[in-house]
Amino acid sequence: MSLDIEMAEIAKVFFEESREGLDVMESGLLSLDSTADRENINTIFRAAHSIKGGSATFGFMEVASFTHGVETLLDEMRNGLRPVTAESVQVLLQSCDCLREMLSATEDKRPLDQGRIASLNHEITSILAEQAQVSSAPAVPLVEAVPLVEAAPPALAASPATPGWRIAFEPVPDLLRLRNEPTRMFEELERLGSLVAHVDLSRLPSIEALDPESCYLGWELEIAGQIPKQKLDEVFAWVDERCKLEFTAMEAPLHAANEVITAHNDTAPAPVGGRNPGALAVAAPPAESERSATPGAGHAQKAGADASSIRVSTEKLDNIINLVGELLITQSMLCGFADGIDPNDLDMLRQGLSQLARNTRELQESVMQIRMLPISFAFNRFPRLVHDLSRKLGKKVELKLSGEGTELDKTVLEKISDPLVHLVRNALDHGLETPETRLAVGKSETGTLELGAFHEGGNIIIEVRDDGAGLNKKKILQKARERSLVAADQELTDDQIDNLIFMPGFSTADQVSDVSGRGVGMDVVRRNINDLGGHVQIFSQERKGSTVRIRLPLTLAILDGQLVRVGKEIYIFSLLAIVETIQIPGDRLNTVAGRTEVFRLRDEYLPVLKLYEQFNIEPDSRNAEDGLLVVVEADGTRVGVLVDDLLAQQQVVIKSIESNFKPVVGLAGATILGDGTVAFIVDVPCLIRSASAQRASSIPVRAA
Repeated sequence: MSLDIEMAEIAKVFFEESREGLDVMESGLLSLDSTADRENINTIFRAAHSIKGGSATFGFMEVASFTHGVETLLDEMRNGLRPVTAESVQVLLQSCDCLREMLSATEDKRPLDQGRIASLNHEITSILAEQAQVSSAPAVPLVEAVPLVEAAPPALAASPATPGWRIAFEPVPDLLRLRNEPTRMFEELERLGSLVAHVDLSRLPSIEALDPESCYLGWELEIAGQIPKQKLDEVFAWVDERCKLEFTAMEAPLHAANEVITAHNDTAPAPVGGRNPGALAVAAPPAESERSATPGAGHAQKAGADASSIRVSTEKLDNIINLVGELLITQSMLCGFADGIDPNDLDMLRQGLSQLARNTRELQESVMQIRMLPISFAFNRFPRLVHDLSRKLGKKVELKLSGEGTELDKTVLEKISDPLVHLVRNALDHGLETPETRLAVGKSETGTLELGAFHEGGNIIIEVRDDGAGLNKKKILQKARERSLVAADQELTDDQIDNLIFMPGFSTADQVSDVSGRGVGMDVVRRNINDLGGHVQIFSQERKGSTVRIRLPLTLAILDGQLVRVGKEIYIFSLLAIVETIQIPGDRLNTVAGRTEVFRLRDEYLPVLKLYEQFNIEPDSRNAEDGLLVVVEADGTRVGVLVDDLLAQQQVVIKSIESNFKPVVGLAGATILGDGTVAFIVDVPCLIRSASAQRASSIPVRAA
């Protein structure tokens, strides 16, 4: 349907809210078991209902129609008419995936995958066609029916064999204030079949407390006839989410219908959303408090789709507004010195400048906080991933998450998601054993996979741990030598052997599968992490498990840097990339093949990269002994970078070279220093790769 600009903006909100709803559904479905928590099912149902209602409102009828079947299945579960089975949960999880794809296709105006939609519709229909039975678990109602003041007339106690519907309807008090008229609903129902209505006066207050604009009535309705559920949906399409509305088919067994009504009388009213799945109403977006309290809520988009906006708490915005006010006060103070400075006012000037520096620093930190999001946005995808892969691999896995509230920059968060997926998939496929294997070696049949995050200094540490078989060092070394990744006579430490798994084209899998074993992935993981200015390490013990540790900067907008000088130019290295800085004794320098200088650092030789050669500038001296060696590391390789002098350490704001000029090999960006000069930020991984391509001997070897 064509939407004007205003409706298009509202539609964006709908798509965002719908994706949040799908995250809530997925999280809830993963926690379901045979004794399903009733509030959990209610939460899943409300999310599906909101998606269906919103889709119908905007005219996305294929989405609404598909969600209707999902909602019907959930409705039977929540009313205790159908047990929660592993099969139905799996179908509902697949339906969440399908809905996510349908929403993306609808938003991008692409054709829908009709084959997948039809296949899932068939599976849902097959489940619904099975004989409904009351589960052993208690019924899971959403709303409470208010007992009627008077007994229902005989017509309401019709035979359960009579086709038709029983309807319990209790509107919100502000029904009339919202310009809604229930008598029109009754007129529409009368056109569908024989209607009997009974009014509920239990909420009617005394005459003194009566508000003429409020609705205090409720109704118990019974309509007879062969009436499709879709017709009732259309009649009640206007009903507010907060209304209590319940449909019961009269052809259903009498004991089932009575159980539903009895359960409603015995339970407390539930939150917003207590509606029958059939009504195509405009879905009210979840309250902010509900979103923040629900696991997975707030994750507007799955990885692979870059979010174009960030939800910012009012507390952060208020803090920025307060700091701007402080800056204005400081500005007014300093403006008093515009006409000249009295020597007696120097202390006041220094105080004003100090206050300005403090306010500026606090404002910078507050602005950066706006881009900071909890890592739960990345972690929330893994319960589903572990659930699906463990079933596929025939393994039992317990996933433990910790540090979900740890915050990092939105850009870093988006770019770290794919590397984490690779690491988790490898832990599930290569690391954790099958239940039979674990029992045979004295372990519990259920393996443990842990994802944790925490702050350390100015960085964030992410760890992926498993208690599986660990890395088989002999097999890794053998495979590396077979593929000529390691020389036959080269001796490696345990850490060096472990890190061979990050080499391009390396894999120990005996069979290629769609989970792993294609020789791709781990090298991409390391490259992506290095491109973010971080690095990755692996620690493993055979038969005990492995830990992969990722160290990342909190943000890509600001860099903790070390300033160095080469000739008249100033360059900046990320502190994360620097291992150490040393003076160069002449007796430790050697020349390999007459062209490459190497420096002996303890038990290894490091190739020496001369920054003045790399960027074609004139240094203070071309004699290496007159300079300093900055030892940097990337991609598991250490090199020494020759510079003339070591300057200060400071935080710098990164400016893009590519957007202002063109890409320059070896440079990650630039910044403007306090004196107005431009300093270039060295791209250490790129610098090492470029030098490695030019120098065959740049890979470190063991010292003799």
